Amino acid sequence: MKFSPRNEDTRQFIIESTAAIFNQKGYSGTSLTDLTEATKLTKGSIYGNFENKEAVAAAVFEYNSKQRVDAMNAAVNAAITYREKLLVYATFFGVNSGKLFPKGGCPFLNTGVEADDTNEMMRRKVADALLAWKKRITDLILQGIEAGEFKEDTDANSISISLIALAEGGIFMSSVTRNHIYTRAVAATASTIIGNICRT
Repeated sequence: MKFSPRNEDTRQFIIESTAAIFNQKGYSGTSLTDLTEATKLTKGSIYGNFENKEAVAAAVFEYNSKQRVDAMNAAVNAAITYREKLLVYATFFGVNSGKLFPKGGCPFLNTGVEADDTNEMMRRKVADALLAWKKRITDLILQGIEAGEFKEDTDANSISISLIALAEGGIFMSSVTRNHIYTRAVAATASTIIGNICRT
């Protein structure tokens, strides 16, 4: 029988209250006690709205991912030219990482590293999020080619992969070293890549 949450408002409250905990401690490191302390709810209340801890973790990842995607999309939509829109992906995290991510850093990176060999369901969720991000960038580049802003021989797929790899690599190095010089460095490299595909 399909599981049905007891109360959607309570379910959302649990997600928002535990978002930073799961992002910081990971799925394995987050206990039921962590959840009850963060929400001030009973075990029965939590599991009346989620089938199990994995279901909470999945909903939390989707929530954290949506916060990140919505913020990035707003910045892209505010840009005018396709070059400016693409540059958002090059500079966004260096400028916004401290404000954008919940405590613990990038949810894609954190969840992906933990789930890679330990939780297939969560691994797939991160993979889907990354592939959706790649598609958004690829589509943007193709639109820029069609509009005449980017060179016709631009490999949109390779560029989108490179921009994501640079962004996530910079976030990882800055997080581990506690030094934002790395996000700034990869932003400069990404900006150069974007400049090289522009017609002018």
